[in-house]
Amino acid sequence: MARERATPRRTAMCLAVPGELVSIEPHPDPLWRQGDVSFAGVLRQVSLACVPEARVGDQLLVHAGIALTVLDHDDAELMRQAATPYP
Repeated sequence: MARERATPRRTAMCLAVPGELVSIEPHPDPLWRQGDVSFAGVLRQVSLACVPEARVGDQLLVHAGIALTVLDHDDAELMRQAATPYP
């Protein structure tokens, strides 16, 4: 007979968010290249290993400190609007 859990299982969800690449820290090995990304004015250092084509001014989709892809500016704006809470 299966036992029931004493506490309910929680479901966690991770999000990737868009941000603007404002500077790149060059490195001879592209796997170690990093950059500063602005998320609504908050700067975070992000790994650019997965986006060797990224350039300053690009919109990046970032998850857990890693830029996953370069976004079109319109797509990045749509994602920001979707994440904005309603009044």
